Amino acid sequence: MTVVVVPIVEGEGEVEAVPVLLRRLCAWLTPESQVEVRKPIRVRRDQFLNRKEEFSRTLLLAASKARTEGWVLVLLDADDDCPKELGASILERARNIAPHRRISVVLAKREFESWFIAAADSLRGRRGLDDGLTSPPDPESMRGAKEWLDKRMLGKRYREVMDQPALAFQFDLQQARDASRSFQKLCKEFASAVRT
Repeated sequence: MTVVVVPIVEGEGEVEAVPVLLRRLCAWLTPESQVEVRKPIRVRRDQFLNRKEEFSRTLLLAASKARTEGWVLVLLDADDDCPKELGASILERARNIAPHRRISVVLAKREFESWFIAAADSLRGRRGLDDGLTSPPDPESMRGAKEWLDKRMLGKRYREVMDQPALAFQFDLQQARDASRSFQKLCKEFASAVRT
């Protein structure tokens, strides 16, 4: 059976990167399953979270695209918020609007790019990144993940729209899961949704 996934994301880069990442997770975590990742619905984080009409409209659109057996994945940056607390709050609101759909909320601690930094060793020499690249001890505690990547690119700048999908295709998933609790959460939610 093919599971339809409708992601809700905030960044332009994530519109392209998240489908790449979800297909990779399927092959890695649930090779016996198949996913059809619909084009992500892009939102502005503050408007999505703070305007009831915007939140409701987006959730209902995603639920409609997911169909009866599908899955809605809200995947945002936590920024300075606690991913666990904010995620639980978003999930409760979402379930009140679309109780008839499977919904998961995953917040990347700080930024989506923190998952790349958690697996930085696997990205040495790729996309212009330094050959001596290593992951910092606590990649999720740092602010400015995009800037961190940008400073370690040789002869070019980090471009979210171009580099995010490419890095999503290349970073080591196991390494990221080992070093990032928010990436562990994505893996857990993915496996649960696809196997049910």
